[in-house]
Amino acid sequence: MKKYLKLLRVEQWVKNLFVFVPLFFSGNITNIDLLSKSIFAFVIFSLAASVVYILNDYNDIEADRKHPEKRRRPLASGAISKSKAIGILIGLVIIDIALVFFAQFYFHEHLWKFGAIISFYVVMNLAYTFRLKHVPIIDIFIIAIGFVLRVLAGGYITGISISQWAILLTFVLALVLAIGKRRGELINAQVSGKTRKALDGYNVQFADIALSISITLAIVCYLMFTLSPEVQARFHERVFYTVIFVVFALLRYLQQTLVYNRTESPTKIVYRDRYIQVTLLLWVATFLIQIYFKK
Repeated sequence: MKKYLKLLRVEQWVKNLFVFVPLFFSGNITNIDLLSKSIFAFVIFSLAASVVYILNDYNDIEADRKHPEKRRRPLASGAISKSKAIGILIGLVIIDIALVFFAQFYFHEHLWKFGAIISFYVVMNLAYTFRLKHVPIIDIFIIAIGFVLRVLAGGYITGISISQWAILLTFVLALVLAIGKRRGELINAQVSGKTRKALDGYNVQFADIALSISITLAIVCYLMFTLSPEVQARFHERVFYTVIFVVFALLRYLQQTLVYNRTESPTKIVYRDRYIQVTLLLWVATFLIQIYFKK
């Protein structure tokens, strides 16, 4: 079972929690109907992401076998055969399509916008897998757009509108994670050799500058988000002080990347770093109080 969960990259499903962002910030997390829609969106998006992961691993078997960490993946290591992986992929596609139609029937609503987002996500990542991941800059932009699509999917399935600042903030934060991942790959490449063609368009100096710019943009976007009239009216002027948590978490991530040269993916850093985890919990707790316990 462990190798199949690894094939699906279940640990990466944490990224799909972004579909809950519109529900959480709208103050409707206790609305059972909207919460069930968001859960459906999470499951559907997670299965679609697993389809992309399997296809990517299938396409990159030879390259992954040369990578110090990726060679342990089920397909690259031979723990799961190619034919079995394709069978699982087809099964996931069928289940995902069935879930979309079931959600439409169950909620008695037309979810064509949500379905379009899922379809676009899969098509975009097909292009990424077979071509665009080898094109510098475009590769990290596609990763960042994927996070924006998650937020949009959560908004479309619940009917909750999303502010432009929230979309821009999501994109920039995802760009930080994507650049950090590329930087880690560059550091590993100095030891084991390049395992990704797109790395020819990057170097550590460029990654450091791009990472610093992206983090600065993220802080500015979040600051503008908290200062926007609609956000201050919905929460309170005190929401401005949550900037402290965001700045600390981003600086801690920057420290882990630039000072300690953590080369693992940003997701793993978040899983392992207690400082970032505590900061995120405090940030979420602050918004929970502001939204749901304001009185």
